Amino acid sequence: MAARNFRAWSPKEDESDAAVREAVTLGLRNAAISGTVVAVPTLVGCRVLPWAKANLNYTAQALIISAACIAGFFITADKAILRNARQNTIGKIDRST
Repeated sequence: MAARNFRAWSPKEDESDAAVREAVTLGLRNAAISGTVVAVPTLVGCRVLPWAKANLNYTAQALIISAACIAGFFITADKAILRNARQNTIGKIDRST
């Protein structure tokens, strides 16, 4: 049975694909930066601080670092998509009528 494609193509489909690609690129870049910024103090703290050494196992460290990466990605991607949506509002597209 063939799959049906119910996707509705917008007139500015190429522009929206470029906007999504830009949002993903910016999100990945920010995720890498935020992951690095959080990983260094987390890993150093787990080696130096007695409380962190006793209470933060490898899973907890990985969760802390991955939460920062995920938050950095989604916040940045959301901001980029909203910025592009603001630029493409109906009032700015069709002011001639």
